[in-house]
Amino acid sequence: MSEAPVVEWVRCYEKLINFLEVNDKARKFSFQGESLKRFVDLREQFRRSFIKYVVGRELRKARYWVKALKKEVDEVVNTLGLEGVMFSKELKDFINDPPSHLRKKLFNYMYDLLRGKICLKDFERVGSAALRTSLKTNLRNLYQCWVFLSTLRSLSSFNAKIIYPEHGFLSLERSGKQRSGGIPPNCIVRLKGSKFLSFFLEAPRPIGWEDSTDLKRAWQLYVALRPDILVYGGKVFNIALLGKDPPIKRPDMIIECKELVDWYSRTREIRGPFAKPLTAEEWRSKWIEGLWDGLADVLGVKRTEASAGLKEKKALRLKDVQIVALYNSLYSPKCMVVVSRAKVPASIKSYLSDHGIEVLDEVGFRVERLSPLADLLLKIAKGNESQTFMEISGECVQCLKVILEELESAGISLSVDAVLESSLRYVLNRLDDYVAFLKKRRVHESAS
Repeated sequence: MSEAPVVEWVRCYEKLINFLEVNDKARKFSFQGESLKRFVDLREQFRRSFIKYVVGRELRKARYWVKALKKEVDEVVNTLGLEGVMFSKELKDFINDPPSHLRKKLFNYMYDLLRGKICLKDFERVGSAALRTSLKTNLRNLYQCWVFLSTLRSLSSFNAKIIYPEHGFLSLERSGKQRSGGIPPNCIVRLKGSKFLSFFLEAPRPIGWEDSTDLKRAWQLYVALRPDILVYGGKVFNIALLGKDPPIKRPDMIIECKELVDWYSRTREIRGPFAKPLTAEEWRSKWIEGLWDGLADVLGVKRTEASAGLKEKKALRLKDVQIVALYNSLYSPKCMVVVSRAKVPASIKSYLSDHGIEVLDEVGFRVERLSPLADLLLKIAKGNESQTFMEISGECVQCLKVILEELESAGISLSVDAVLESSLRYVLNRLDDYVAFLKKRRVHESAS
């Protein structure tokens, strides 16, 4: 980092402190009128200059990545006839305005600094870490989303159509989706020949639980290793297998997305599989003690203020390339593909190939580089194995045609079996009304 930016953000800090010493020695920050305007200007100058100092170059890269993702969202929506794409709250905020998102990460630290709770050196340390962590996490999630969306668009050459979710909004987050006790897909795609693919992002994830018995069964989902994308041939609506090891159905494909140039040389600490299971009572106690201070220790998340009763830590430190191989060994997919934004050395490709893992590298943000992945996905696509064929009258076919056309005009795209299933479930939920309708119809037909 050059000297000039350091001087700039420190200078902005000194201006802000001088203003506060004159106008707000008690640090109540209750300004009005011109004083409020001046304070906000100085505060934002300070935050902007610090962000530029810490991640200025990376932020320029982030803007390009955001532009690429937004372009892909538009392409996918138009190509697959979607209503829209929904991101997690965190990523959505970052995509909308990366600098604004990063400024929010400095909010608490900045006010601690202005109140004298931390010194300038400590602010630089914790503020820099917060910015780098946020930027790194969001860029990782951004590239994963780009790969997923681009993969879906690559399947359009095979007449791909998203049949789930039926409302046409593709959600790229998992928050809250497991509350019912299962792990549902992010989307199900129908391909030519009535074959299907079910996609799960960052699964397995924890599911809802009520007591210690439920938590004991669901515990593996909290500590399980979590690949980027799991793909299953056919229509799969729940992959959870509680009590099994691993606790999910065997995937047909795993897709790992690597956005960093040197991802294969990075190391990570794997702690989840070594964590001791908690009872519901211990869980809630730890949750109340400090939300994450106790709980995060069990789940492998480091905290600066760990609670006094932390237990002995157990961990396994692996290179990222070894973790990829571990995913393949643990979940035993029929095939696994690593999508790397940058070029991967031949030695790393050879190592992964020896473990049965294919590598698509130098992908960047070029969707055409994912065409081999689309070909592999076509091979694992399956029809609905539980499908039963039956003869229906021409009148029934005509009724289905009318319903499908009306749904299409309303912006709802469903397959024939989805219409039949939803119609039958609708009738089951209103069975008394349906019986009354049939009786009334029979009386009317008898009278005529």
